[in-house]
Amino acid sequence: MIAPNELRRLVLWDIDHTLLQSRGMGREMYERAVPVAIGRPFQQLADVSGRTELDIIAETLKLHGVEPTDTAIGKLVNALIDSYEAGRDEFASRARVLPGAREAVEALESERTVHQGVLTGNLRAVARTKLVALGLEQFLDLETSAYGDDHADRAQLVAIARERAARQLDTQFSPDDIFLIGDTPRDVVAASTAGVRVIAVATGRSSVKDLHAAGAADVLADLTDTAHLVQLINA
Repeated sequence: MIAPNELRRLVLWDIDHTLLQSRGMGREMYERAVPVAIGRPFQQLADVSGRTELDIIAETLKLHGVEPTDTAIGKLVNALIDSYEAGRDEFASRARVLPGAREAVEALESERTVHQGVLTGNLRAVARTKLVALGLEQFLDLETSAYGDDHADRAQLVAIARERAARQLDTQFSPDDIFLIGDTPRDVVAASTAGVRVIAVATGRSSVKDLHAAGAADVLADLTDTAHLVQLINA
């Protein structure tokens, strides 16, 4: 057990294309959920890179000619959660943990001054399904985290996770001691807006150059150099 006064770093992991790849199942879940939610065939999915699920859902509904009211959004949220729950075993067999990701979260778990959570655009229930399916949830505190159904604005999720961590752990984390690890320019912007530190990884659609251009000082090609990642966080 870590005493609150020992904690010095709060690490918040993005999930998709940072820790794992869904290998097409993210889109397929919308293809299954949209007809259930709106009673008409799936046509088009909004751009998903670095966005929160509430944001993606609202735009996807508009692309189908549906006004994104609270009721309509709620129906698609529930249909997505049901689709992932029904496809849990399929996800476990098709998705994969990205190279170095498991070793990274394991290494940080052994650092007594580090506490790990997630900061993801995924719905809370969907995030749990993905992480449990691939055996990553054991290293991450899913209560001191923030999700795509907490707020549509990714930058706001940082404040939500920070407040939850402070309450749950009885510890105040300064902005300089909070690290957001993600793969998109939107992760970089969210960290900058919230005033916390970011470590970007070029394991998604964005290149090292793209992530530097978005404002990230620390950019990794991937997570395979565990020692370097730990060094960046403990520096």
